[in-house]
Amino acid sequence: MSKNNLYNIGLSERFIQEAEMYDSNLHLARVSAQHKDMYRVITESGEIWAEISGKLSYSASVSADYPVVGDWVLVDRIDDNNGYAIIHHILTRKSCFERKAAGTGQERQKIAANIDTVFICMSLNNDFNVRRIERYLAIAWDSMAVPVIVLTKSDLCSDLPTKLKELESVAIGVDVVITTSMNGDGYTGIGKYLHKGKTIAFIGSSGVGKSTLINKLLGEQVLVTKEIRGDDKGRHTTTHRQLLVLSDGGGVVIDTPGMREIQIAGADLSRSFADIEELAEKCRFRDCKHESEPQCAVKKAIEDGTLSVKRFENYKKLQREMVFEVRKSTLSAAQAEKQKIVDMMGSLDAQKQVVKGNRKNKGKR
Repeated sequence: MSKNNLYNIGLSERFIQEAEMYDSNLHLARVSAQHKDMYRVITESGEIWAEISGKLSYSASVSADYPVVGDWVLVDRIDDNNGYAIIHHILTRKSCFERKAAGTGQERQKIAANIDTVFICMSLNNDFNVRRIERYLAIAWDSMAVPVIVLTKSDLCSDLPTKLKELESVAIGVDVVITTSMNGDGYTGIGKYLHKGKTIAFIGSSGVGKSTLINKLLGEQVLVTKEIRGDDKGRHTTTHRQLLVLSDGGGVVIDTPGMREIQIAGADLSRSFADIEELAEKCRFRDCKHESEPQCAVKKAIEDGTLSVKRFENYKKLQREMVFEVRKSTLSAAQAEKQKIVDMMGSLDAQKQVVKGNRKNKGKR
């Protein structure tokens, strides 16, 4: 691959200018896969193995400080004929899709970096879930990439108009593309998003057809695929994130393992729930909680059927998750858990009154 062809996989002037701030003997490369402590990177000479430098490893305090698929990095060589390349620097990410890492800690897990478009894939069978789409949209907007909803397996759906109607109220300002693997032109709708230098990340539950779709774009069976189970649930096939180059200057795609339940690390609710945010502006009180306050525009919209109760409940749920994540980032784990209990049971003063009352009643017995 010539240096000019690095532009085909996303290289831009902003990365070149940043790279010039470092040692001129280092070379630009893009991370295409990660295997434990080893990485595959694409240089101007092709795809090679690399590992991070001791200095970079020492300065990394959390997993998010390490390279992720899609990162532009600086390496000490463009081939691995004389040993693995060494990654010395990670260039500033223009976008990053992330989620809260598994467990109860505060760490965030970077899924992919420097993405232009996020394909939120959902199959039109039993996997279809508008509440999950709302969650994905909130995280996708927060990543600084543009989300597109890709509905797969339309051949398995007998009520497509109904499902599209459900999406209308949640996919505000978001393109929706319908695909099927049953005929050769079932993927033509996504062609307009494939361009030289552009990066598309595929996310969604296991078995929704991400790998099948990517294989179709690649023109060959590169990724392993499996049929859905008898209970209409998807089978997990992708085990790690990887960046794949499309032919004919079509940019690159990033495949990710299935994520059925995704915990929020950051979310843009103002974009994904723009309808509720706009209604809230019309409430009588600026700090309206949309519960028992008079002249609440949100409550009125629910009453007259223009706003779904389930959509509003999901909005509140994501709000609570966001608040809790912010608190955890500023408080210790013990303090955050204590605050969570306070929120659930009322103010501390109210709790003290309950304790005081219990002691008083106990003394009268």
